[in-house]
Formats: sequence, C-alpha cells, structure tokens
Amino acid sequence: FRLALIQLHVSAVKSDNLQRACGLVREASAKGAKLVVLPECFNSPYGTQYFKEYAEKIPGESTQKLSEVAKECSIYLIGGRSIPEEDGGKLYNTCTVFGPDGGLLAKHRKVHLFDINVPGKIQFKESETLSPGNSFSMFDTPYCKVGLGICYDMRFAEMAQIYSQKGCQLLIYPGAFNMTTGPAHWELLQRGRAVDNQLYVATASPARDEKASYVAWGHSTVVNPWGEVIAKAGAEETVVYTDIDLKKLAEIRQQIPILSQKRCDLYGVEMKK
Repeated sequence: FRLALIQLHVSAVKSDNLQRACGLVREASAKGAKLVVLPECFNSPYGTQYFKEYAEKIPGESTQKLSEVAKECSIYLIGGRSIPEEDGGKLYNTCTVFGPDGGLLAKHRKVHLFDINVPGKIQFKESETLSPGNSFSMFDTPYCKVGLGICYDMRFAEMAQIYSQKGCQLLIYPGAFNMTTGPAHWELLQRGRAVDNQLYVATASPARDEKASYVAWGHSTVVNPWGEVIAKAGAEETVVYTDIDLKKLAEIRQQIPILSQKRCDLYGVEMKK
C-alpha cells in the first residue's frame, strides 16, 4: 500500500495551517496514498509558549477537519500532533488517527516528554506545560497493524519492541527533531527501531523554518525492515511517497528469524498497562 508523509511548513495562523494540510492530504490521496501522515505540531508553532494558546479539546476544530478530509478521501489519516490537547485542565501532546469513514481510531498522547539540556546548543522542557500520556496506541488497517509514537517516544526502544510483540508491522512517529538532535540521531534512531524489530518505520516532520523560535530538522523519512532508507525529504515543504511491501517484511523475518530466537528465559520487555 502507498504511504504519504506530509512535511508541512507551519505558520502562526492555525486556519492557514489546517487549510494547507487538508489540501496536501487531498493531493496525496489523488496520487494513490492509502495512509497519510501529518507532522508533529502541524497546526501551531512548536514551543511551550504556544501550547496553551493553540490548545483544543478533542473533538474540536482541528480534529473535525481531519475527520472530514479522511472521510472525503476515504483514507487513513494520522494527524501528527494535530494539537496541544486540553482535557481536565491538563495539556497533552496528542496525535489522532481517523479512518476512511471519518471515525476516530486512535488517540496517542506523547508518553515521553521532551525535557533535554545540551549545553550551548538546546534546552527544552515540554513538562513545563504538558502532561505525559500513559498508554500505547495501535490501530488496525486492512494492510497491517500500526503502532504510534510522537517524536521523543522514538528514543525508547522498549516501546517499539512492545509494538512489535503486539503484531505491528509499521511504526509511525510524527516528530520535530531540531538542528542539534536532527543531524545526530533522527535517521539513526529510525534505522535502529526498524532493524531491531524488523518492521517499517516512518517519521513526519514539519518543514524547516529558519525564522521560527524552534527550528525543525525536516527530513521526513521511511525506513524498511532491512534498515534501508527508502524515502526521504529535504528541509522544504513537500510530500514523500513510498510503497510499503509487507511481502518483503515477511521475507526478512524468515531469513533472519530474530523474533522467534529471543531468549525469553533470560530477558523480556512487558507492557504494564
């Protein structure tokens, strides 16, 4: 099946972001994409100072638009971190998934908050305004089972391993790595998660805006179960397409059967909730 990653240029105007995102979703659908992914923080600038201002409840304005365009195009639409979600007085970094009928299939709240300090390069603390999610998020399609994470979640190998154990063949991480962590780890982490679990990994980033307070790395990417980069964007706004070949995935797992060779008598990773 064809997968499309939308690397959107995000402005400070929510309505413009929504309109342009929906337009690119329609374009991707017209080119045969069955599963379309929007980047993390596609409807607002990324930064702790913006989260409260742009926050919405779910359902709300942004998710209603995503539901409508998913139904119109009859696709599976992963809404990046569509919005800072407000719920019960707390804010979450939330990704929503809508099916071809417009129904909400999954809602993933970012589990691992981006709190880092690289002296002289970048300091960021999502926990100043956001609360963490506390659950894994998976959904079924006629093609394969898909596992969801958001950006920093990708650094945690245990989460990807749980998804693999639960039957996922594709992991999707809407993300917004920056100009420090992007060149160092963006592709490396994706290839690691793909090879470790013998599945496809896809990431969707905002396009790079050098004038933004937080400059995203871009380079939305798809990696196959062999660890090969099979599709990759540059820094500009674009749509990346690739065909997900589940026959190739099955062949790789048969050739190097690590999933059946794990020594569960010596070690293990478990899902607690």
